Amino acid sequence: MRRIHERDVPEAAVPGRFLRWIVGTPEGLPSDFCSCCIMRVEPGKTVSPAHSHPMGEELIYFLEGEGKVYVDGEIRGVRAGSAVLFEKGSIHMVRNSGDREMKVACFFAPPSRLKQYEFHPEVCFDDGVERE
Repeated sequence: MRRIHERDVPEAAVPGRFLRWIVGTPEGLPSDFCSCCIMRVEPGKTVSPAHSHPMGEELIYFLEGEGKVYVDGEIRGVRAGSAVLFEKGSIHMVRNSGDREMKVACFFAPPSRLKQYEFHPEVCFDDGVERE
């Protein structure tokens, strides 16, 4: 059995968030079919730039906090216990609109890393249409 604690993995600061890659990396648990990171977003911060995953899907599960998620021009509220699937190629980003840190588990299939993201700096969170 292989196991790891998120604190055993170095944290990387990237625009709008902090990431710890716990599965599918040399620092985390090895996997051929998926990867996973734990993301922290401070209050008022937005994951930027908008991005997509041209090679697969991302499922995010909100562990703590609340905020909003942008997917292909649509904005929806999220909170602890919410799950969002970013389909292959969908342009997305997350914003912490709460007053405490947001913590999210991000799962990728097939495995993904930042170098495989496709970035969309021309997309602005505030350009989306908010839905209930």
